[in-house]
Amino acid sequence: MHQLLLLSSLWLLAAPPASTIFQRPTGSPAPPHLQYLLEPLHTAVHTQRGATATLPCVLRALPRNYRVKWSKVEPANYRESIIIITNGLYHKNYGPLSPRVRLRHSHRYDASLTITDVALEDEGRYRCQLVNGLEDESVSLTLHLEGIVFPYQPSNGRYKFNYHEAKRACEQQDSRLATYQQLYKAWTEGLDWCNAGWILDGTVHYPIINSREPCGGRLLLPGVRTYGARDKQKDRFDAFCFTSALQGQVYFIRGHLNFKEAGQACRNNGAAIAKVGQLYSAWKFSQLDRCDGGWLADGSVRYPITTPRERCGGLPDPGVRSFGFPSKELRTYGTYCFAGK
Repeated sequence: MHQLLLLSSLWLLAAPPASTIFQRPTGSPAPPHLQYLLEPLHTAVHTQRGATATLPCVLRALPRNYRVKWSKVEPANYRESIIIITNGLYHKNYGPLSPRVRLRHSHRYDASLTITDVALEDEGRYRCQLVNGLEDESVSLTLHLEGIVFPYQPSNGRYKFNYHEAKRACEQQDSRLATYQQLYKAWTEGLDWCNAGWILDGTVHYPIINSREPCGGRLLLPGVRTYGARDKQKDRFDAFCFTSALQGQVYFIRGHLNFKEAGQACRNNGAAIAKVGQLYSAWKFSQLDRCDGGWLADGSVRYPITTPRERCGGLPDPGVRSFGFPSKELRTYGTYCFAGK
């Protein structure tokens, strides 16, 4: 008991003279290296595309002449980009996130960062740094988007993309190159794909659940296998794309349409022919389930299956099935359209 009283007294003597805020009603105290910033209860914030997300950063005290700087570590090159700087009274926004970020300021100790209309590229690691002369300190948080990773290759076959082409191809299909963390999570959820593909940091991988001869052999353990970093200009692989929730709706138009007629049918309804990422998103988040192959914007024909059944491909697992890239003149399929909100 005497030891507890002594520790309490020492803490009061060491506390800064500025006003303080109660840290937590329960739980362990913040690590001693944080004098002014509160350790967040959770270092990961989960959200979806289009939502509003807040990354917590709260001060326990307000030192003199301080600044708080928010920055983001870019996963493609690991550079740190400044987002916003504040001194408690004024603030300035920086970079491409500038129009969509603000400080929450629910009270004078609150420097939490709010991001509106969350985009795919917002996922990643953020840092809230208290700049206070020689006593700088920071907390790191991660913004995770709920979504889905899908493998992608062009109409002319496998292993045709260099890194820059893969990045552009994903973006054209309402997605972006997946991060390693997103690909790894997809593997834990069942993604099994034998073709290697680029991811955002310029490395190349492929996820294997069922070891087999054409995919590295039966003796290799399941896992996300890697080719490591490759030449972004010369080396060619497929792509692993990532997408999240839609701000709109994907629906099917039945008919015997060629590719050009499919696009026109969507436009006649005030919509656009759906992109591959939009179909995956509708399957993942809206449980879109149709046994009908339909044209998509890249010229491929696919259909989403939520409840597997014998006459819809016969495969035992849910997924987005593909008929590949048939001739655009064929009048065999309907079309999937996307209408934004």
